Formats: sequence, structure tokens, C-alpha cells
Amino acid sequence: LLFSELAPHLGRMATFKVNTGTREHEVCGLRWSWEIRVEEFRTSVFVIPGTYVKNGIARYVVLNRFARSVIEECRGVDSEFVFTHAGRPQARMNNSGWKAARRRAAARYEQELGAPCPFGFRSVRVHDLKHTNGYRLRAAGVSFEDRQLLLGHKATQVTTLYSAADIGNLITASEKICDLTARNSPALSIVRAAEVLLASARPQASRKI
Repeated sequence: LLFSELAPHLGRMATFKVNTGTREHEVCGLRWSWEIRVEEFRTSVFVIPGTYVKNGIARYVVLNRFARSVIEECRGVDSEFVFTHAGRPQARMNNSGWKAARRRAAARYEQELGAPCPFGFRSVRVHDLKHTNGYRLRAAGVSFEDRQLLLGHKATQVTTLYSAADIGNLITASEKICDLTARNSPALSIVRAAEVLLASARPQASRKI
């Protein structure tokens, strides 16, 4: 519902984000110069320099088939940035367009799914797409270590340690989520509901989540 309400440029970014576990600023700033071909697997990965990564360590962005389809759709549009809108890089995803799409999707929720729209859906954040990626990797049986690497949580310098075999294993792991049925995954609602419960259990904690 949400993705169908997003403008095309935001839809591409959201699809990429939910299939790669990248952070918002990593998606918005993704550059073609960071793309590296992996000929052994007839694909490519993106290596984001540490200066653009939250933990300061360069990370690999491995592409499953859904993420690759987004990249191919964007190829040739701009010479520097992967994701652009109206000829310029998109500064952020959490903008008025995202919030308006979220409101429209929430209005359709009860009618199309036959249940009251939960708080988790009405307030879904851009960052929840990263959580959803991690949830689906776990649901698909991907190991904890591989999930950490795919989500960019592994605190190690990977740019000099990854072999083609390592990349191949991560591509295989990332592909597993493509076979999950998106409509049957309650990932977004589960993540948000858990955060609300944690916040309510701490009377002095801020309600902002």
C-alpha cells in the first residue's frame, strides 16, 4: 500500500533501501563512482567510502535482483548520482512526499485489508525500511554474521578483506529475501509496536521514537 502511493523516484529509493538495508543518507548520496563490477557473478556492488558511513568504515552494498532492477532503471539518468529527481540528487527521503504517501496508504488500509490501520503503519519511518530488511533476512534464515555485514553493522574494515567468494555468499544471502511474500510479512508493524511497548515501559523516557 505504501509503496504504491509513493512518487516514482521515492518508490525506487524505497525499493532499493528495503532490499539492501542501507541508511537514508547512503541511498540519497549513492554515486556511480562507487559501483564495482564483480565479473565472477556478472553483477556489481557499491562500496560506500567510510566518510559517508555512520560508523566511519567503508561498507559493501550487495544487490539482490530487486535492488539490481532499481539500479538498472536509474542507469544513465545522471552521471554522478544514482538517485535523482528533477535533475538533482534527492536530499532526503523523509520529506513531504513520503508523509503524504503514508497518509494516503493509511486511509486505504482498513478498506483493503479489512482491519483497523495500526499505529506502526500510520507512522512508518524511512528508517523502518532498514529494519524490515534485517527482519526479512532473519526470517529467510540468513546467519547473524551475514546479516551484520549486509546491514553495515560489522565493525571491521571490509574493503580489503572481501573476496569474490565472500561477495558471492552475501549475494546468495541477500537473494533469499526476494522469495519471501512481502504482503505476508508484518515486519513494519512488529518493529514499530515493539518500540512503542519499550517506550511505554519507561515512564521517564521520551515518547519520541
